Amino acid sequence: MIDSHDIKEYIRNVIVYLVTLEAKAVIRKYKPKIVMITGSVGKTSAKDAIYTAFSGTHPVRRSEKSFNSDIGVPLTILGVPNGWGNPVRWVRNLIEGLFLIFLNAPYPAWLVVEIGADRPGDITRSLSWLKPDVVVATRFPDVPVHVEFYASPEEVVAEELAPIAWLKEGGIAVLNADDPRASGASIPAGASRLLYGSGAGADIRTMRYMVTSRNRMPTGIAFDVYLKDEKARVTLPGVVGKTHMQAVVAGIASAVAVGIPLDVAAARFTAHVPPPGRTRLIGGRAGSVIIDDTYNSSPVACEEALRILAGIPRTGRRIAVLADMLELGPYSVSEHQKMGAIAAVSSDLLFTAGVRARGIAEGARLAGMSPDMVIECERGEDVIPKLLPLVEKSDVILIKGSQSTRMERVVKALMHEPLKAGLFLVRQDAEWLTRA
Repeated sequence: MIDSHDIKEYIRNVIVYLVTLEAKAVIRKYKPKIVMITGSVGKTSAKDAIYTAFSGTHPVRRSEKSFNSDIGVPLTILGVPNGWGNPVRWVRNLIEGLFLIFLNAPYPAWLVVEIGADRPGDITRSLSWLKPDVVVATRFPDVPVHVEFYASPEEVVAEELAPIAWLKEGGIAVLNADDPRASGASIPAGASRLLYGSGAGADIRTMRYMVTSRNRMPTGIAFDVYLKDEKARVTLPGVVGKTHMQAVVAGIASAVAVGIPLDVAAARFTAHVPPPGRTRLIGGRAGSVIIDDTYNSSPVACEEALRILAGIPRTGRRIAVLADMLELGPYSVSEHQKMGAIAAVSSDLLFTAGVRARGIAEGARLAGMSPDMVIECERGEDVIPKLLPLVEKSDVILIKGSQSTRMERVVKALMHEPLKAGLFLVRQDAEWLTRA
């Protein structure tokens, strides 16, 4: 008997083959310049920042959401949506791809694509045909997400750094100066290197980061960007955390690399909207503020989120709601316990959700957090009835978990205006909302 999973996998492989074939033809015909973003952390935020920095100077298209796979990148090139389980939509996508190939249509001068790897070979096997003009490398933590599928963290880094070797003659590697794995990457002959970050070795450097506030509650961030003697001030409302600063400076550095002036690129961020689910500030019930970091979770991202929470000016309580971090393999137990120890000093009240997150609760108690302040739940949905009655004015609530934990549902329940969830939260399209 043929397994239904095998049939679905076969159909998916056929679709990937066809859309990739069309994407290659489109690249050959229109010859767009390509910015490729890689790294274990911060790719989507950097991709959106690069799009903002380029907009207005170059006709540009970016990957939708976090479409960074063997199917997401070809869809970006074709400019069509994911068909999910809709065969009519897939047929329409293929027809639209044929129109691009055989007719003359307007096409962007630049493509900004994000790439990622879930399993060994995902990048090199499926995307090595795409030769970039610019490669942007973000961050590579000691324990990257998806590490359980690789022999070591170093293999994850090697896979994700592979696109640098694909740079065209005269291409530019825009590398994170604050990450030695990124800044130390080898680049091919004929390519050049541009470093961005907060350290003295960065060509494009950030300084004077601050959290903006109103009535002592966080409202956004601001910082300066320097290129030699040039300086620009950037203000981003509605977010917190240096990760957003890192994404923006990656965008500005990419723009400078292709000839856009620093002040022009920086000015475009007055209208920048960072992607949802990445330490976005959302008004909560009873006058609280939610730090929505529900897109995904990994040790480095969770630690950064907890440090953001700890750095919020104290007016009310700091509450952390942390769910499972997935795909950590043998590192899972120790990394969850480590997050618990950090949560013990970052928060006044801790909720955990999921089997793996029991390690967070254990780590918090071992670090001295009062057991009364640590509340364990089986699922994210179980947090809602326990937390909701406790929320008070001026509380700051961090909510974070891996994608499959669906912690955006907790955010929606705590929002002051839950009817606006579709505007602010991740995974609000029909395909996701119908999933369990």
